[in-house]
Amino acid sequence: MAASSSLLKLNASSSSLIGQQSFNQRSGSSCRLPSSTRRVNVIRAGSYTDELLKTAKTIASPGRGILAIDESNATCGKRLASIGLDNTEANRQAYRQLLLTTPGLGDYISGAILFEETLYQSTTDGKKMVDCLRDQNIVPGIKVDKGLVPLPGSNDESWCQGLDGLASRSAEYYKQGARFAKWRTVVSIPCGPSALAVKEAAWGLARYAAISQDNGLVPIVEPEILLDGDHPIERTLEVAERVWAEVFYYLAENNVVFEGILLKPSMVTPGAEHKEKSSPDTIAKYTLRMLKRRVPPAVPGIMFLSGGQSEVEATLNLNAMNQSPNPWHVSFSYARALQNTVLKTWQGRPENVDAAQKALLIRAKANSLAQLGKYSAAGESEEAKKGMFVKGYTY
Repeated sequence: MAASSSLLKLNASSSSLIGQQSFNQRSGSSCRLPSSTRRVNVIRAGSYTDELLKTAKTIASPGRGILAIDESNATCGKRLASIGLDNTEANRQAYRQLLLTTPGLGDYISGAILFEETLYQSTTDGKKMVDCLRDQNIVPGIKVDKGLVPLPGSNDESWCQGLDGLASRSAEYYKQGARFAKWRTVVSIPCGPSALAVKEAAWGLARYAAISQDNGLVPIVEPEILLDGDHPIERTLEVAERVWAEVFYYLAENNVVFEGILLKPSMVTPGAEHKEKSSPDTIAKYTLRMLKRRVPPAVPGIMFLSGGQSEVEATLNLNAMNQSPNPWHVSFSYARALQNTVLKTWQGRPENVDAAQKALLIRAKANSLAQLGKYSAAGESEEAKKGMFVKGYTY
């Protein structure tokens, strides 16, 4: 399939305008062509381009967002331990089955990010988990990175591994029913961030995005700027702009089709240990300022991560960002901010499944309303207002 010429021109022009700081830093290269022969690279359309655009548009549909249940088995074990359950495959299956078989979930959820175990798993009745999603018009997604490891030569920072073998794994995930992918890397403000860490994060995300698109998966681009630290919101904005400039520079360098990606940014907030908290309106103001400066309108969807905010905080902040029209679909890709109350309601007891599923629908509907700019926090439970920030959180 070939993308239209207008699509290619849009990508070429938007790509060339993003990350000017990164482009300018490289302007002294000895390989630079004379101005008379210099041309803008055209994004190469692959065989999956039309499908990628359709998938991205489906996920970025009005009033819907992403349920992230891609926690590693170790992290899922910590969640289960919080309610007194052992970390067994049967318990992980029971919990994920509870989430994915919730009646009416597709009214508010357009995509679900799965861990590899869940992608290949079936319910206790023998139905594939991916089919449970498809039946509700929810697109199955897959976590493809292999986790964070120390980055040599940095200021105690990390880099994300998983590029080796990614193409073959992605092809298998596509055969299993996945249609989008997620790769999470992190940037730490207290650790700098160093130029090395930012470049490594951006380059890794770009290579992953290109490989994903080449294998039919819409890549979620996620350089999470951690909440850790006591810095003000202005510092977060500065770092976020720097990171996203670098990310889009390398996305363009790797010929990634912008219309076939989704972003999963952190909201621009003060550090979790800063002495003053910002209001939802302030967070929306700074976050949208950053996005408008760095993200081309060709990108179909911005799916925010919650990053340890309370369930209500994450929803209020999203609602504030949707009080006026945006160039992109501004929505959510939440894990803890959708699951916290659900897990505590379930407690691992079969008789609590219905109540836990209703709790999930309450949170999903609240964020659906926030995506439409119509949410009100009136009547929210105290549990939903409790923060979930964990210093040095690992996924």
